[in-house]
This record gives sequence, structure tokens and C-alpha cells, in this order.
Amino acid sequence: MTNRRRRGRRGGRPPVFDTEIYRDRNVVERCFARLKQSRAIATRFDKLANRYRAGVVLASLILWLREAAR
Repeated sequence: MTNRRRRGRRGGRPPVFDTEIYRDRNVVERCFARLKQSRAIATRFDKLANRYRAGVVLASLILWLREAAR
């Protein structure tokens, strides 16, 4: 805490942050991490953008269906 005060605006996470924004950002980051478990999504195997998008949609649908089955 002392180091943050000493550095001022130049560095470090602020001691106070919005928990709602952080929670929402965490959800999005976890979603991307789960999508990247799919090999084709993580390595960008498809060369065309529309095929890559179709892969992302398919992987998202599979994740959603698995979550709904629980």
C-alpha cells in the first residue's frame, strides 16, 4: 500500500476498484479461456474469417449445451 501511494498515478492497481466491473470482466475472460480449450479456436486453424467465426459459434454452443445439461 505504501508503494502505491509513493508512486501515485504512475503505477500499481488502485487500492479501490469497482467489483461489478471486475466480476463481469472475469466472466468474459473465463469464457474465452474455455473457448480456447478447443484446439481449432486456440490455434486459428481456419484461414477464412467466416469459417473461424463458425468454429467459435460451434464451440460456444457446445459449451452452452454442456452447461445446460448439468
